[in-house]
Amino acid sequence: MENKPAKNDLGLAGIVLAGGKSTRLGQDKAGIVFSGASLLCRTVDLLRRHCSTVCVVGRNPANECAARAGRDLDNDLPWLLDLVPGCGPAGGIATALKVLQRPCLVLSCDLPLMDDATVTRLIRGRTEKPEQAVMTTFQQQETGYIEALTAIYELEALPLLETALARRLFQLNRILSEPLRHHLPYRRNEAIPFFNVNHPADLSLLRTLEFFHSARPASGAAAPGAVPPPG
Repeated sequence: MENKPAKNDLGLAGIVLAGGKSTRLGQDKAGIVFSGASLLCRTVDLLRRHCSTVCVVGRNPANECAARAGRDLDNDLPWLLDLVPGCGPAGGIATALKVLQRPCLVLSCDLPLMDDATVTRLIRGRTEKPEQAVMTTFQQQETGYIEALTAIYELEALPLLETALARRLFQLNRILSEPLRHHLPYRRNEAIPFFNVNHPADLSLLRTLEFFHSARPASGAAAPGAVPPPG
């Protein structure tokens, strides 16, 4: 769906990856409700504040879980099925690049604490990338871990992804080696936006955070442990 372009849009398409089977969690991630909205809806709304085009990739909206997760979304939101199913996030990213033919700002649908400041930093960081970089992403300084599902992928990444998928290579940090990446550093104490819901324990922690936020005093002072909503 084409929306009014955001101030820092720069021609990016916003992509929500929502094709995972959620086997470790035991329930559909996209349909988890946090602070009154499903994780899928929250991620779509976040991307719409930064990108003129937003799509969901990796699931069929006719599927019961997808329909339930997207019940608050407008009917003309584009949903793209993976062109090569069963390849994980790399397949979804390749699908988005191939169909849209433009650089893509990619977020997975299981990032309930992702916020505008982090997305803005990612978009601005891309403007400083080396010419050869086809991926702009965050890297934790202490561990070297990259946030491949909070990243911008250039159209030039498509042939690299397609070649890797044909060889059944799915790990994004191996497909796109370090010289092809532009890293934005962050520290462990800045990792809250990258918290994702993979396991039942993660969901329990999210519910605890939600409880503390809902219990915030009426005066506006934050309750101990409270985490503000994204944005």
